[in-house]
Amino acid sequence: MSGPTRRRVVGGAGALAAASVLPRAGLAEGPRRSHGLSSFGELKYGPDFARFDYVNPEAPRGGSFSAQLVQTFGNQAFDTFDTLNPYVFRGNGAAGINLTFDSLMVRALDEPDALYGLVARSVEINPDGLTYRFSLRPQARFHDGTTLTARDAAFSLTTLKEKGHPSISQVIRDLAEASAEGDETLVVRFAPGRSRDLPLVIAQLPIFSAASYAGRDFEEPTLQAPLGSGPYRVGRLDIGRFIELERVPDYWAAELPVMVGQNNFDQIRYEYFRDRQVAFEAFKGGAFTYRQEFTSRIWATGYDFPAVREGRVRRETLPDASPASIQGWYFNTRREAFRDPRIREAIGLCFDFPWTNRTTMFGAYARTTSFFEKTEAMAKGPPSPEELALLEPLRDRLPPEVFGEPWSPAVADGSGQDRSLLARAVALLKEAGCTRDGSVLRLANGKPLEFEFLDTDSVWEPVVQPFAKNLGLIGIRARQRTVDAAQYQARVRDFDFDVVSRASSGDPTPGPELREAYGSRAADIAGSNNLAGIRDGAVDALLDRIATAASRAELTIAARALDRVLRAGRYWIPMWSSSTYRLATWDVFGRPAEPPRYGLGTPGLWWFDEARAKRIGRN
Repeated sequence: MSGPTRRRVVGGAGALAAASVLPRAGLAEGPRRSHGLSSFGELKYGPDFARFDYVNPEAPRGGSFSAQLVQTFGNQAFDTFDTLNPYVFRGNGAAGINLTFDSLMVRALDEPDALYGLVARSVEINPDGLTYRFSLRPQARFHDGTTLTARDAAFSLTTLKEKGHPSISQVIRDLAEASAEGDETLVVRFAPGRSRDLPLVIAQLPIFSAASYAGRDFEEPTLQAPLGSGPYRVGRLDIGRFIELERVPDYWAAELPVMVGQNNFDQIRYEYFRDRQVAFEAFKGGAFTYRQEFTSRIWATGYDFPAVREGRVRRETLPDASPASIQGWYFNTRREAFRDPRIREAIGLCFDFPWTNRTTMFGAYARTTSFFEKTEAMAKGPPSPEELALLEPLRDRLPPEVFGEPWSPAVADGSGQDRSLLARAVALLKEAGCTRDGSVLRLANGKPLEFEFLDTDSVWEPVVQPFAKNLGLIGIRARQRTVDAAQYQARVRDFDFDVVSRASSGDPTPGPELREAYGSRAADIAGSNNLAGIRDGAVDALLDRIATAASRAELTIAARALDRVLRAGRYWIPMWSSSTYRLATWDVFGRPAEPPRYGLGTPGLWWFDEARAKRIGRN
């Protein structure tokens, strides 16, 4: 399950990654106009740039790309869909719908947080940072030929704030008003105290046709193809099995600098499977052509089949220089059993990562320790003086360990049953008032300490079952429940779980989306990303500092302080991360020689190579 980075929030039109924003600090006394925006005003490309450096401007167009969905946003599920609207709470949204919509601006993947104009050719920012005027391109068109106007953009922002999925609506709640001044000027006003990155979060949200929603309920699940303006439109589909996106041959923005060399496939198809092994067998048989491998066992042992040996399928490991994916088991602290951090820590001590990594994952991973793994925001050593300046005013609300080395999960001995860590777990449970009654561990209130790992895929069994066995040794009964996608989605949305795993991509410039993941306000909003139910005034204060930091240095310091506090809270059991992409592809693709730093750029930057396809008989 994917989590809260800005790329998940926006799921935007032509978007390959996260949005960002120009800060209020450092603006001139009068309104400032710019062709692009970034969190701290840093732009690599000038106003007359011809294309992004990482694209192939001569990339041929044609052919097809087919894959499984590997990153979700909004209401999407990995293994099924039943609606073509992923931007609302209800239903399970189909893959690729974001490719049918355009947005005001799009991300440059070789910068940490820069945006450049798509529908908007420029933006004018008032000195107070509370009013943005976007000048729209008059040639912007929806797929039916109608003009995309500022009224459509205003309608879209207002609708997403009022009716959008909580992962969107909560992040943009300080959007005060969006209105049109004629067809080509969108005026966006923000509430005082808005986060630094909010303006450009909204700049990468999808733009809907206001006319196409006249008389329709935006929140209602639908299989009616949306009227978009993006590079693709919905083609064939079979509910829960596949969806095809067809390239729009007369796409209005194809020759704009932000689109040159991109959107090269005539068709993009997403396949759905309820079982990972079935999906892998389908890939081996050629049912789809691109696979990003997340199961280390399959990567290590499964790729000895004829198409690989014959060179028709390429197997590659590419470096991943972007922030690490953050993956872990999250405790639902709304549950009485998990309200004491000592209990949460004791449970985590029963997980032997070195043994699991060696015996079930072929040594492919490193243990995650931080909420900002593999970034400058990761806390290390004692707090710096700058961090202390933020933490000291909160001292009475923080555990003492926040002011020392940041908490990291204990390193097990790799035996699969580290007796010293199990003994530490028992001691912590006693401190928390738990008692042993024969083989049953009871909470201070006398109830048995038992819980459920909620999953939607049996692939987790080799990891969870040994963990549960260790828990049983100290009297905790832990069960694993695997449910279908619809039930899993419903339970997670309603916080009807004990422990659930989540993976989310790291963000080089964290911002307001963190409030939706860790902020008190989000804890009671169904569908929010605050799975753990964190309600902590100290966390909220640091989230505010992150969201309003005026420089990258300030942002880094505030994020390190937050990392210390979250880690001290024991809200999760950190899992693992990798510094590589594992790709298997049928040999029909071309791609830029060097991927951009902040993503692979698939499918947007890749293309169909007819010569390669002909060689392996897939033309």
